[in-house]
Amino acid sequence: MSVVSSPDAGPGRPVTGVPHVLDNPALASLTGPHARFAERRGRVLRYPLDVSPWLALPDDPDERDWADLAALAGPGAEVPLPGFGGRVPAGWEVTFRLEGVQLVDDALAAAPDTEAVRLGPADVPEMLDLVARTRPGPFLPRTVELGTYLGIRRGGALVAMAGERLHPPGWTEISAVCTDPAFRGQGLATRLIRAVAHGIRERGETPFLHTSAGNTGAIRLYESLGFRLRRRTVFLEARTPQGQPDDREPVPVP
Repeated sequence: MSVVSSPDAGPGRPVTGVPHVLDNPALASLTGPHARFAERRGRVLRYPLDVSPWLALPDDPDERDWADLAALAGPGAEVPLPGFGGRVPAGWEVTFRLEGVQLVDDALAAAPDTEAVRLGPADVPEMLDLVARTRPGPFLPRTVELGTYLGIRRGGALVAMAGERLHPPGWTEISAVCTDPAFRGQGLATRLIRAVAHGIRERGETPFLHTSAGNTGAIRLYESLGFRLRRRTVFLEARTPQGQPDDREPVPVP
């Protein structure tokens, strides 16, 4: 996992070679604030499949870890490997690769928004519909349970939303930022990012987010709001080997 080093120290500015909680944010989440969601096999952890596709390998996965991941996912399954920078073992097939970036709050003008409403389970059908039309990234039927989601309605319809996903100790990821195409250009995403960030800051935590390295428009927006690049990363998906699955069931982390 490569880290962008910076000459000045501060939150999210790691010294090259020194591990940081954001270097493996899914692992830090599932062994920390999101431990209640964690399913585990050996050292491999994942969210329930209707909550999030994110899973967590240890920083130094060995042969046993890859076998546990294959058993957890099942034969021939595609699994996400966010942030993994090594080589997959023999028998695995990389099916998707996307260069990404991780940005952290550096000078964000966080503020509540009087028009933003809290979204919950009853709003999930509308949230899924908005995500299907705007494609901000994975959002599943129980993703709303990961943290606070805020939305803006017009004429009763949900037209924009943003919320919280990964939750490493001391940090919260802003995710699912999207706006109905008919309502873009009104600054709704900016307002929701600031409102979600305000709630994160109120807890004494720091916002961060991920996006595609090729999504230059979004990166410019985030940087204009006060986010800065912390590290470059990669989003991989790989297909597990075809073979006899392990019959052990994943177990919740105690």
